[in-house]
Amino acid sequence: MRIMECIGRVTLSKGHPLLRGASWRLAVPLTQEGLQGKPGGRAEPIVIYDDLGADNGTLMAVTESAEAAAPFYPEVKPIDALNAAILDTISVG
Repeated sequence: MRIMECIGRVTLSKGHPLLRGASWRLAVPLTQEGLQGKPGGRAEPIVIYDDLGADNGTLMAVTESAEAAAPFYPEVKPIDALNAAILDTISVG
């Protein structure tokens, strides 16, 4: 699981029927520098399946790979990244 910041919305012209009811977000994974608010603390953006309602600037806990589809078992959804939680605060010690 990684902490990411939502930077935008993705609009699909056509989507898989199993993916209705949620939205797609564009997010960047935060490095340790990014978590501390330092410049240059971001990696390359990815597209995330979001059924929690994240918006621009929202911090998210994102799960990826096979674990992203696990909450929907036994139904299989064709997703590679899932917004598992919206984070209120992050404290780096």
